Amino acid sequence: MPVYVISEVDVLDEELAYVYRKLAEASIRRYGGRYIVRGAVPEVLEGSWPSSQRVVVVEFPDADRAEEWYASSEYADALEVRKTALERRLLLVDGVPE
Repeated sequence: MPVYVISEVDVLDEELAYVYRKLAEASIRRYGGRYIVRGAVPEVLEGSWPSSQRVVVVEFPDADRAEEWYASSEYADALEVRKTALERRLLLVDGVPE
């Protein structure tokens, strides 16, 4: 069953965020992930959303692959850059079974 990694992002440093995105993208692809939404500023239909915050959604084939990606040495470099590039909340959610 597919799973989704959802990230709510505040960019702290645009140049470092660019470096992070490049590193993250390569590692995501290696673990079978694909971007569904990348860096979008959502249109708010209900509630509130900070205007500076972006959304990223990545689909993985299953939770095992998503967790392997997050713990991988390939993603470790991106995580190190992330510390100063952006603040975020990162969620892992199950998709709907077919």
